[in-house]
Amino acid sequence: MRYFRCTLMIAGLLVTCDPALSQDAGPTSTENAATEAQTLGDESVKDVQALLTDLKRERDPEAASEIAAEITTHWNTSGSPTVDLLMQWAAEAIKERRNPAALDFLDQAITLRPDFAGAWNQRATLHYTMNDYGKAMSDIEHVLAIEPRHFGALAGMAAILAERGREEMSLKAWERYLEIYPADREAQDLVTKLSEKLAGSRT
Repeated sequence: MRYFRCTLMIAGLLVTCDPALSQDAGPTSTENAATEAQTLGDESVKDVQALLTDLKRERDPEAASEIAAEITTHWNTSGSPTVDLLMQWAAEAIKERRNPAALDFLDQAITLRPDFAGAWNQRATLHYTMNDYGKAMSDIEHVLAIEPRHFGALAGMAAILAERGREEMSLKAWERYLEIYPADREAQDLVTKLSEKLAGSRT
């Protein structure tokens, strides 16, 4: 579950924005955000592809963790200064436990960039911490529709399914996770324990 909560963990690293900035840097339209997002470019997409290939091949847990962190950084960068600012404000609001404000910022980010998996994932994380598993799962499904290899979303899905008692589906989600991130020892242990538990329940 640590990857599912990664957006909360980075909240402490973000800098509080000047309130005056919100008057000048707020989103104006979906069209403007889409134009800003073009700065992301094909090069970043290629970088993620290469990193995901490296992650799948890497067998050293520490090296894999560094690659995973770099991938997550890419996924959490929208390419739009406006959307990235909304994401920063949302993280600050989460840190300060102002959940309604955080949801509002994330809703705006998703409206401006509905193809940005990072916003959906952070909103899923927030819904999860608020114990709204239905909304969290809905947001996770959007993340995976945009990026099926989003291991953070898969970890979140597996955690929710396990907490709901749907352990066979949780196991399948963890297995999908390990196909992308095979060096994660914690996930390996969870799969082993779940597999043994399910095998025992069938006998």
